[in-house]
Amino acid sequence: MGRSQDTFNKKEVRNKKEKKRKEKEKKRIARKDNDKKGSLDDMIAYVDENGNITSEAPDPNRIKEELKLEDIEIGIPSRDNIEKMDPIRKGTVTFFNDSKGYGFIKDMETKEGIFVHINNVIDEIKEGNLVSFEVEMGHKGPTAMKVKLFK
Repeated sequence: MGRSQDTFNKKEVRNKKEKKRKEKEKKRIARKDNDKKGSLDDMIAYVDENGNITSEAPDPNRIKEELKLEDIEIGIPSRDNIEKMDPIRKGTVTFFNDSKGYGFIKDMETKEGIFVHINNVIDEIKEGNLVSFEVEMGHKGPTAMKVKLFK
């Protein structure tokens, strides 16, 4: 008695559910068949000497590199190994705005741009001048101090 009073929409929902259930069953059976065809060799992955995952087995005849325990460094190198840079550097003024009172100097050694403020300038400078200066860390990065023309 209940089925005769079902609306079209209810029948449609029931048919969709049945169709979805059959598709799911087909996929499950297909997966089961594929598992039988696949072999263990298809699933194995190898790791090479650099830590990369490959599908090829490593060559046992290959000569392995010997590492010395002393050569392995863990952590940050000590400050003794870092060479001290000359406190007085040379560079070229790449940009300088007299009205705003700031500019940038390109360091000849490190090739990085260093900020310069008019308060830290001894001689009058302009773009393209070769200057000597000292570097100190400012609020937003390296700042050129005691800037003067290089002769």
